[in-house]
Amino acid sequence: MTTFDYKTMTTAEIREDFLRFFESKGCKLYPSSSLVPDDPSLLLANAGMNQFKEYYQGTKTMRAIGATSCQKCLRTNDIDNIGDARHLSFFEMLGNFSFGGYSKADAIEWAYDFIASPDHLGLPADRLYMTVFEDDDEAIELWHAQGVPYDHISRLGAEDNFWAAGPTGPCGPCSEIYFDQGLEFDGERPGDDGDRYLEFWNLVFTQYDRQEDGSMPDLPHRNVDTGMGLERIAAIMQHEGSNYEGDILRTLIGVGERLAGVTYHESHVTDRSLRIVADHSRAVAFMIGAGILPSNEGRGYVLRRLLRRAIYHGRLMGIEGAFLTTYSHEVTSILGGVYPELVDQQALIDGIISAEEERFGATLDAGEASLAAELDRIGEGEVLSGEVAFKLHDTYGFPIDLTREIAGGAGHDVDMAAFDREMEAQKSRGRAQANRDAWGTHNNVWVALSDELAATEFDGYDSDALAGCRVVAIVRDEKSVNRAEKGDEVSVVLDRTSFYGEMGGQVGDTGLLVADAAGVRVNEARHHEGGLVSHDGTVEQGAVVVGMTFEARVDHGRRELIRRNHTATHLLDAALKQVLGDHVNQAGSLVAPDRLRFDFTHFEAVTPDELERVEGLVNAEIFAAEPVVTKVMGIEEAKASGAVALFGEKYGDVVRVVSTGSSDTPYSRELCGGTHARNTAELGFFKIVSESSVGSNARRIEAVTSAGAVEYVDERLAEVAEGRHRAQVSSGRARRARRQASAGAARHPEKARGGHHRLLVRPGRQRLRDRRAARGLSLRGFTPRGPFWQGPALRVGRHS
Repeated sequence: MTTFDYKTMTTAEIREDFLRFFESKGCKLYPSSSLVPDDPSLLLANAGMNQFKEYYQGTKTMRAIGATSCQKCLRTNDIDNIGDARHLSFFEMLGNFSFGGYSKADAIEWAYDFIASPDHLGLPADRLYMTVFEDDDEAIELWHAQGVPYDHISRLGAEDNFWAAGPTGPCGPCSEIYFDQGLEFDGERPGDDGDRYLEFWNLVFTQYDRQEDGSMPDLPHRNVDTGMGLERIAAIMQHEGSNYEGDILRTLIGVGERLAGVTYHESHVTDRSLRIVADHSRAVAFMIGAGILPSNEGRGYVLRRLLRRAIYHGRLMGIEGAFLTTYSHEVTSILGGVYPELVDQQALIDGIISAEEERFGATLDAGEASLAAELDRIGEGEVLSGEVAFKLHDTYGFPIDLTREIAGGAGHDVDMAAFDREMEAQKSRGRAQANRDAWGTHNNVWVALSDELAATEFDGYDSDALAGCRVVAIVRDEKSVNRAEKGDEVSVVLDRTSFYGEMGGQVGDTGLLVADAAGVRVNEARHHEGGLVSHDGTVEQGAVVVGMTFEARVDHGRRELIRRNHTATHLLDAALKQVLGDHVNQAGSLVAPDRLRFDFTHFEAVTPDELERVEGLVNAEIFAAEPVVTKVMGIEEAKASGAVALFGEKYGDVVRVVSTGSSDTPYSRELCGGTHARNTAELGFFKIVSESSVGSNARRIEAVTSAGAVEYVDERLAEVAEGRHRAQVSSGRARRARRQASAGAARHPEKARGGHHRLLVRPGRQRLRDRRAARGLSLRGFTPRGPFWQGPALRVGRHS
């Protein structure tokens, strides 16, 4: 077997040939869909089939016999493996699809024609192997009819060669095509863990509809879904054994060689970093080109993680300063002709990359200087403590691998057992969320404080007042100070508090910090890096000094309204899933004392009937007076219990689970750290006041409960009474006008109307104001319009 017993093709040539081949068969050419999918169940596009889901489900009908595309895909579930010979984050997926248009026999015939014909790939037949599902005799005979020997066809089980959408529903056998790379690679047969037999094309034949009893009748029409990784087939067609040896990624590796002054294949460690930066730089360019911006959640978090991992590995190779835009320009040079968004968004790509590099580069510089000081302090050959390594990680986001690399170069090991213990302790304190952004905000006063201070202990689930709270930090004008005087605007950090800091959509508490000779009016409690909670407000009496103790007093009435609205969001989430379907996921929320706002994934406007059903379900749970039960448990136990986790959210090893009801299967069970009502009956009743769109496949519901719901109904009733009275006045005025005309009297109906209106309507409005005053509440900015409220924000606040 010779290495060059078939021709060479570039990635661009393969892409073009594949798409034109299937166009010639009658398939419609579709451009790649965005990396940001329309399907709300997906974070990022990860397969060629994504954009054809509606055809696959039968909700759309394709006029052509099939489709073909080269889809941009991104997967990071195995990010730690990226850098080996196979794994990639971003990749291009060649595919051809049929939704009842062409047959399984056609798909196999065309696949073999494309890979074996000299007019196309022209791969040697003796190096091609096929696997089929163990019971798929039909596929064996179809491959054999193409000239594939039986000893080049093997059967594999369901784990390898059977695809299913779920326990029930569409499913079917797969057939995979392998290329024999030669004896120099490990491996004995297709489908094993070796690299000798390299799978490069998967053909899925969705032909059955699995039932609950296990039977599998045929689908009304059979589907074909194939996927061939472009990078993998490019490596094969360029006579290479790794995805990274193909022309595109090898070119990007060359950028790293020039920037770092290294040579590929001289060091395993450097080779891995070269591959990672090549892969991540391409992924980053495409993500920003798709409109994704760095953030601390969802797609933005994936982008930020890839950016910083690339920067880190550039540092490992010895690259100093900003460098990633050099990669992005090369990506655009190579792929901009195929994907014009890279050209159109080049300025944005450069700007985002440069900003992130500057922030994280400064982080690495600061961490490296701190590490150098620690290494100078310890003796020759002494082990660097895990606590110091963790401090570098926690304060600067300094990667532990880089700490080990630098320490090792100086002749020091790192106490990894101690480091792992510190990491575990951090997770148990629930600090993982805050640490996501620690890398990019090392100059922030809160990051510095989080390094010095333990997380604020929240002790306010069961009580609004907490005595003996010690001041551990004061921030004024974004600087940490030891003392604040009367009139100063400050942020006070306590070692423990009853105030809930704004987080997860729930607004922060307000209230007072009270001491013998000092007092702070807290206008907002906020959550910061490292689990610190600040009490933001004004020193109204005396002076506040670090070390003093205060009693923390939360505004009880406001807290109670927030509790009720937060519980209502859980009930609303469960009701939406029940009415609209399991595709509903929370996409954002606001839990305030006067209202709640809930954003969720859904494909279309919620109908009035659906809204009525949702509202009815929530109110049924409220009227059932179910206890709200909270438990702290391990994350795996929580998932096993059916607790709902926020889509895209990350959680620690220990979580708080909130259930509405004490049964094993409550109406709602979610992972949540916020404050909640003690019983659903406390919510009084629930009223939806608006439903609207907030973007592609996302909807928003605003609603009120408790006092807010009473205010809403009061105002609507007042509007109805006023409208009725105006109609009566108008009718009476017409009658009077007729009488006056016949008698020749000259009167002024407007004056009569005005006086009568004041007489009949004003007492009603006065009664409404009296009821609000008795409850200590005021309503501002409220304008009901139409069947659902579309006016300004509903505000409920205490009268001073």
